[in-house]
Amino acid sequence: MEPNSSGIKTWQWVVTVVVIIVIIVICVLVFGGKGSQAPATGTNTVNTTDQTAALNKIDMNDQFPGNVVYINTVTVANPSWVVIQSDNSGQPGAVIGSAEYKAGMNPGGKLTLSQAMVDGGTYYAVIYTNDGSGKFSAATDKPLTDSSGNIVMKVFHATTSAGAGLKG
Repeated sequence: MEPNSSGIKTWQWVVTVVVIIVIIVICVLVFGGKGSQAPATGTNTVNTTDQTAALNKIDMNDQFPGNVVYINTVTVANPSWVVIQSDNSGQPGAVIGSAEYKAGMNPGGKLTLSQAMVDGGTYYAVIYTNDGSGKFSAATDKPLTDSSGNIVMKVFHATTSAGAGLKG
């Protein structure tokens, strides 16, 4: 093989790219944020491996009160649901919205809720399994948990200080 115009052989580029990808994967697995998590309720949960749990996360901020939630990104190992739930004594309660996501990193987008969030309220964005029916069902789609039994979720609040760009 002859060197390309920069003097680096093609195989050296390939090795460099592979090494960079491996380093990124290791960093995500070791240093990846787990978001806010609450203890699992112990019922209707599906345990996942450490590696799978590290690949399931929701990136979002506190929200402006209203009936719309804005999610930055959703990363899931398998097709999943992100379900918005109201607070029930410090645990996820009633389902007020859901959106389906494909495996991989997804842009989050806007999710319209069936019930408006109130100023000062606590809410949960929980990742659920997807039974493939095309419709969220609390009976067949279960919350994902990490290896410690914690539900994979992001706790957020509705607050007027969330920013004017997040009005719902």
